[in-house]
Amino acid sequence: MIKIVECPRDAMQGVTPFIPTEKKIEYLNTLLKVGFDTLDFGSFVSPRAIPQLKDTAEVLEKLDLSESNTKLLAIIANTIGGEIAAKYDKITYLGFPFSISSTFLRKNINSTIAKSIVTVNKLLNICEKNNKTLVVYITMAFGNPYKDKWNTEIVEEWVDILSKLGVKIIELSDTTGDSTVENIHSLFSSVIPKYPDIEFGFHLHTTFSSAENKINAAYEAGCRSFDTVLNGLGGCPMSGKELTANLKTSILFEYLKKNNIDHNIDIKAFSNSYIKAMSTFPSMIK
Repeated sequence: MIKIVECPRDAMQGVTPFIPTEKKIEYLNTLLKVGFDTLDFGSFVSPRAIPQLKDTAEVLEKLDLSESNTKLLAIIANTIGGEIAAKYDKITYLGFPFSISSTFLRKNINSTIAKSIVTVNKLLNICEKNNKTLVVYITMAFGNPYKDKWNTEIVEEWVDILSKLGVKIIELSDTTGDSTVENIHSLFSSVIPKYPDIEFGFHLHTTFSSAENKINAAYEAGCRSFDTVLNGLGGCPMSGKELTANLKTSILFEYLKKNNIDHNIDIKAFSNSYIKAMSTFPSMIK
């Protein structure tokens, strides 16, 4: 069975002006009825860095999980955010954006690779004490626009380090659309069999024209977890590069349908979410 992680947090984080809290709550509650495995709903980071998500705690309070099997994931950038997020019973996953690109780590969370590994260790302890699961994103896993050194061997080395620390879920992330079909297939087909105890996911920012081929490259290499965003909205405002759209949820649906791959999505409920998005965030829908 395929796992789909819907990421409205990624869609909203770079949007201005501020989206009213009640509108966020209404929209996220429709997504909780769709059947996604996980909802990446918000983040506990500095409001100066991401002002759009300064109301994450208030939003969380009014999310209705009573009739939903969807689990909640919150992004955190440091141990302070981890401690805050871990206090909430509704949250299952804490997501930490590690990177093999030192430039992106500085731009994104004002950290270094060495400091980030220390943070991962501390977050694992926080998660263990609070019955949470840490999800580590290896951002810039398929290359970067900064000319930082990159190859698949470097990624594999860091997967090995994270595995030995005890990380059980790793998202290989293409934040700025630099991946190719070849390096997607090469990387997933290498790490998945080597680390059977790790769940690997694919967080993809991509153009519309290349999305299906990149999905297929990851799926054929054994990846069974994909991050998506309704209508492909969003992108990382901290990358220093023009925002590259997220993988559009409907493109993944079409790929699954075409290839007779099972999923748990309620298409009618998804359509209702899409309508809600159009009425709530008209400037976001293209």
